[in-house]
Amino acid sequence: MKASQTFIATLKEAPADAEIVSHRLMLRAGFIKRLGAGIYSYMPLGLRVIRKVEAIIRDEMNRAGAVELLMPVVQPAELWQETGRFQAYGPELMRVKDRHDRDFIIQPTSEEVVTDIARQELRSYKQLPRNFYHIQTKFRDERRPRFGVMRGREFTMKDAYSFDRDKAGALKSYQLMFDAYKRIFDRFGLQYRAVAADTGAIGGDASHEFQVIADTGEDAIVYCPTSDYAANIELAEALPLLAARAAPTRPMAVTPTPGKSTCEDVAALLGLPLASTVKSLVLATDEKNAAGDIVESTVWLLLVRGDHSLNEVKAGKLPGLKAGYRFATAAEIEDHFGCKPGYLGPIGTRKPVKVVADRTVARMSDFVCGANQLDAHITGVNWGRDLPEPDLVADLRNVVAGDPSPDGQGVLAIQRGIEVGHVFYLGTKKYSEPMNATFLDENGKPQFFEMGCYGIGVTRILGAAIEQNHDERGIVWPAAIAPFAVAVCPIGYDRSADVQAAAQQLHDELSAAGIDVVLDDRGERPGAMFADWELIGVPQRIVVSDRGLKAGTVEVQGRREASASVLPLAQATAFVKGRLGA
Repeated sequence: MKASQTFIATLKEAPADAEIVSHRLMLRAGFIKRLGAGIYSYMPLGLRVIRKVEAIIRDEMNRAGAVELLMPVVQPAELWQETGRFQAYGPELMRVKDRHDRDFIIQPTSEEVVTDIARQELRSYKQLPRNFYHIQTKFRDERRPRFGVMRGREFTMKDAYSFDRDKAGALKSYQLMFDAYKRIFDRFGLQYRAVAADTGAIGGDASHEFQVIADTGEDAIVYCPTSDYAANIELAEALPLLAARAAPTRPMAVTPTPGKSTCEDVAALLGLPLASTVKSLVLATDEKNAAGDIVESTVWLLLVRGDHSLNEVKAGKLPGLKAGYRFATAAEIEDHFGCKPGYLGPIGTRKPVKVVADRTVARMSDFVCGANQLDAHITGVNWGRDLPEPDLVADLRNVVAGDPSPDGQGVLAIQRGIEVGHVFYLGTKKYSEPMNATFLDENGKPQFFEMGCYGIGVTRILGAAIEQNHDERGIVWPAAIAPFAVAVCPIGYDRSADVQAAAQQLHDELSAAGIDVVLDDRGERPGAMFADWELIGVPQRIVVSDRGLKAGTVEVQGRREASASVLPLAQATAFVKGRLGA
């Protein structure tokens, strides 16, 4: 392709509201154009990348036995009401009405629609297993769309859905998709990790996220450098850091801590390690009647070590809290503890509370906690001697770097990542049973489909790839998803017939070799031309000039290279082909 045949509109500066690297570079390189908050037009260069991402996904999905279809963006609310998600999904679900006042939604995902297809079309066990997928526009009404395509409201996603006769079959389908995703991300040329993850709003029993490694990522990925263990920080298991509870060595005492309400300040005041303090967090659960009115509330006191932080996902899975919890109100805290936050603890509460201790806290001795009175903490606190054993001991905290790995194979490290793919094993409870989606087994009896779902954020891949691959000059695309693999840059194209002929020859040879090449025929000055293609991120550049041609050579330079290789013109195509193949 010639540059004049596409549309190139680079900018020297990004708009002031572009917040992160990928947002700035996609705008500057002319990949996207903002239409509204979280809504972008994909310009020709951006669309070329999207199509390459989609082609790799389609190739591997088809190879894994999935079948492509296309489900609508606008879906009737009745299907979502069957699963309860019409009410439960929250404000991110855009609800609309047609001229007949019937409810519809703008789809954020398609579990209900595909389950409706399955219950109508997959009537017998003989038709299973089956995996349907599509690549389609999605819409989520983000409260605060930001970071360009990383958290937009409208985006493109590949979602797939498997249907099996039993759990064993469903887990086999899950593994097929997991393996397909690994091949997809390998082919993208991105550094990534597949991590065990929480199932979240989609629901289900097993889940892995595919995270592109990037310092700017929103997610914390926990992994063991000396083993295969990897998990999202929400799911990573935190082992107790003490082998056993030591015997008490200090008397319990109420100690003044004027104006010191945080564990850090208290530890500093008392000259104690932060790890000897215990942090109190107060939650509440509500029991409601049939009308939805609160008839009774229970207050929970969760205890984690002072240098640790509460993992709310883990807390939400505890018995008594999994049905839903909230943070306690100031009035509830005052009523139960007789004190404001900052000085709360498990000793001497005004009213009974449910005490849940993190695994490490449950093994601590001689620890410091709030005294439930202003400007005071209690030192030398010990379980059994000074307060009853906790009502529940559980993994409550986020892991930290250096914690022991749950697999016993070393210690944990943490890095940042961007979630771009997610695979779920759903089972039957979330969609099949609420929608009465069944097939007939070999005995002629109806059985619910065992389901799985599998998503890749197609347009998010662009942002994640750029966050991982960029420098001060612009984007550095992996060759497989670059808008062009090679840019032929002729100097003096509009002035030299020899340069034109040689550039065209290289273009045609590369194209014939199956390489996606662009010939810059715009007649730009060398500096401006090179700057454009560096900003756009084309992996390989071939410079053709009169001076080089007199010596029978051209210059080939990789996007990450500091200098060019001077090669005979006749060898340039084979050289570039070898590089891209490697």
